[in-house]
Amino acid sequence: MSKVFGVTGWKNSGKTTLTERLIGELTRRGYRVASLKHAHHAFDIDREGTDSWRHRAAGASEVAIVSSGRWALIGELRGAPEPTMEEVLAKLGPCDVVIVEGYKRESHPKIECRRSGGRKGEPLAPSDPHIVAVASDHETDTAGLPHFGLDDIPAIADFVVARLALPRSERAEIDA
Repeated sequence: MSKVFGVTGWKNSGKTTLTERLIGELTRRGYRVASLKHAHHAFDIDREGTDSWRHRAAGASEVAIVSSGRWALIGELRGAPEPTMEEVLAKLGPCDVVIVEGYKRESHPKIECRRSGGRKGEPLAPSDPHIVAVASDHETDTAGLPHFGLDDIPAIADFVVARLALPRSERAEIDA
């Protein structure tokens, strides 16, 4: 099983930007990174009229789309319960680390994003022992947890690598 680290927070707190930039930094350092994004609403990665959309509309429970540049697997729940995070993680290919955006209530280590312009809500860390750090664009009470600026991606990446005890990547050794 790959190492898992999460990015969580309220709406408009900077989660997606931090996730994107953290993935880029870890990839630049030579790690093979996968990501998992939890959505709270209906979403579609397929457009009406495409062949894969037509396959799903016809009743396929899963549709794989494959080309020389990428592939995707789309699953239709058709009334079945949403798969657990662990079930989805088990479907991912080999990687060094999975960066998870969302999944506030799961038990993997997470960094909480707080942005002054984001949705005002109670900090998540006091009630979630799996939040191990806070990233914000303002001074904030972290209750003793490590604090990072939302834009301090190298320091956050260092923290993730150390926290998960990720081995030094081969590419990083070549670049050194």
